Amino acid sequence: MRQYETMYILQPELDEEERKALMERFQSVITEQGGTVDKQTEMGKRRLAYEIAGNREGFYVVVNYSAPATAPQELERVLRISDHVLRYLTVLNPVHGGK
Repeated sequence: MRQYETMYILQPELDEEERKALMERFQSVITEQGGTVDKQTEMGKRRLAYEIAGNREGFYVVVNYSAPATAPQELERVLRISDHVLRYLTVLNPVHGGK
């Protein structure tokens, strides 16, 4: 299994309950694919560098996880079809085994 890091930006107008439900859903995608979530960091609401879908701010979340190669693909598929996700990016975590 490899170490991955996914950062995604949620719409800023979501209330805490909706955000938590989305974050739990995205975590469950990783675990359903045989991965484990090592750490999830809520970075909070921040100003975007440029406007995305009419939003000047977004709620940033970073997830570090260990998973087989299929997990990031499935997670990105779910992120892509979610109406509340503005942007996402997944990278191999170079510090923890992304050789």
